[in-house]
Amino acid sequence: MALGRILSGDPSKRSKLYLAIGGLSLVKAIAVRNDRNRFRRELVDAGLFIGVGIALRKYSQLKDEKRAEIESQVPDWAISAATSPAAKQGVRTVAKRRLGGEPEQEPSLRDRARGVISN
Repeated sequence: MALGRILSGDPSKRSKLYLAIGGLSLVKAIAVRNDRNRFRRELVDAGLFIGVGIALRKYSQLKDEKRAEIESQVPDWAISAATSPAAKQGVRTVAKRRLGGEPEQEPSLRDRARGVISN
């Protein structure tokens, strides 16, 4: 899985998912402890999933701390202005214009004919 996909969304929820999968892999390793090779693979899988889960949990905590720090430095009036419906609509409009969110319609046959005649 790409690092960007792991870190996007809510990392605290993903960390719980990875920790749960790691726990299941650990239980599975215990269940197959008689098969030495499979036991090692399951332990490695469990360790990797638990490690990623712990890293995501730490990342989530760091992200929340940084967000709180930044929000504490911004005045309340600026936050309310930036989260107003008019501001959100303005950002959407600019983004659509810059990113070409709305495809241009192709001219109809009539429009093309008028263009040829006018030239």
